[in-house]
Amino acid sequence: MRRKWPVVTAAIPLAFGWALIAAHPAVASIRHGVPGPGAQVWPGGPVSQLSQPGDPLSERGDAFPGAPTGIVTPRASSSESGSQSSGQDTSASSSNWAGYAATGASGSFTSVSASWTQPAATCSTGSQYAAFWVGLDGYTSQTVEQIGTEADCSGPDPATPRYYAWYEVYPGAGVSFANPVSPGDKFTGTVTAQGNDKFKLVLTDTTQGWTQTISATQAGADLSSAEAIAEAPSGPSANSSPLPLTNFGSIGFTGVTANGTSLATLDPVQISMPDTSVAGMASDGSFSVTYAGTSGTPTAADFASWFGF
Repeated sequence: MRRKWPVVTAAIPLAFGWALIAAHPAVASIRHGVPGPGAQVWPGGPVSQLSQPGDPLSERGDAFPGAPTGIVTPRASSSESGSQSSGQDTSASSSNWAGYAATGASGSFTSVSASWTQPAATCSTGSQYAAFWVGLDGYTSQTVEQIGTEADCSGPDPATPRYYAWYEVYPGAGVSFANPVSPGDKFTGTVTAQGNDKFKLVLTDTTQGWTQTISATQAGADLSSAEAIAEAPSGPSANSSPLPLTNFGSIGFTGVTANGTSLATLDPVQISMPDTSVAGMASDGSFSVTYAGTSGTPTAADFASWFGF
């Protein structure tokens, strides 16, 4: 996940942690720990938590007061609660992730792969941010190994979209690639655990003909989830307020696999976040995430609509 400078929403007491990401090169230069083009973009971490078991507000989806940010607690949808003998939820709410995650015991996942087309951003007043990535961990663990792209409306001219690619091995700093990224570019991202805390992260832009291959070390990775995600960012601290999400239209993830098999066969959790809708997953692991909100800082009415209070 990635983080950006916070936007304070004084009328909203909910604590929403968001995060984004950055990248590294294979042939071109890279920007280590440097914000993305024209934006204060800093690495984040795992999916942000909204509720915990036993929280009296959990059925409504409110943030759990005093709970540590960084891990989502899945909540079964009302229509599906208790319907699975495995006890795994089929849907969960998050403040910063939208997409799907396969989850399991520690060591369950050693590889994940997905393809997507870089969406075009529609910029309105103020700054907005959105990231699209594939990765391991972060759903019920405190590390994330991820690689992807971004569509931001920020910097000196927030009316002009900025596109770039990145990788992150959280809690290490994210790194932005210097390679060009344009709307319509077709990407494939892969993250592989190679044993002994070693990871290989690969991102290929087949449209512009470049590939970044990253070798990284992540001590203590749980390898308990694999995901393909559209993400909204936060400010630079774990408890930062959420930032406006870029109107990215729609993004389609295709051929999503974990451990070499379609994510659809692994009982994945569908994760939703405000201002988006997530389509059902096809048998080949394909799905789409669509922007469904309005650009700008969320209002109290927005939160009431999102969580039904």
